[in-house]
Parts: sequence; C-alpha cells; structure tokens
Amino acid sequence: MSYALLLALPLLAAAVLAVIALRRDRRGWAALAVAAAVVLVLTVVFDSIMIAVDLFHYDDALLLGPRLGLAPVEDLAYALIAVLVVVAAWRLLPSRATAAERASEQPDA
Repeated sequence: MSYALLLALPLLAAAVLAVIALRRDRRGWAALAVAAAVVLVLTVVFDSIMIAVDLFHYDDALLLGPRLGLAPVEDLAYALIAVLVVVAAWRLLPSRATAAERASEQPDA
C-alpha cells in the first residue's frame, strides 16, 4: 500500500471536518490557510533536515515521486491533517467557558 493511499482517507475525513467547522466563515478559512502555509513550510524545512541526517527514510517504491526539498509530498499530508483536525476540533467542541456560562445560567434547584 502506498503512502498516498494510506493517507487518502484520513485527509478526506479531516477536510470534511474542517468544511463542517468553517462553513460560511471567510475569516476562519483565511486563518486556516495562513496556519496551513506556515505548518507546511516548517514541515518541508525540518523534514528535509531530518531526512538529510538520516533520522528516517521512505521506501521509494511507495512514494508518488515529487519532493519538496528532501521531503516527499506525501509527508505534507500528515501536517495538513493535523492542522485541519485541530481547527475543526477547536470550532466544533464546546469550550470550558461556554460550559461554565451554561451552568451559571441554570436556575438552582
């Protein structure tokens, strides 16, 4: 199984969660784009360094082929999945403040 095939389902699921979390929020999409760009650039830089010093390697037979620096493009999917899931979780999960506000609004029994 190739790395791209292995990452396809988690990437799709993370993208769907992000779309659900950010629907109709242009500022949220802009913030997501900036965060993703920063994380992807850092991923390329640091993964290239780690590959150069031989901390890990990929089986070339399982890669699509294109690389950014020394990092294969599939490696960027891990970082993108992380950004999408964190943004979706931040938006979709209730905050503690919201839960505390709800509790304070409840009449005492």
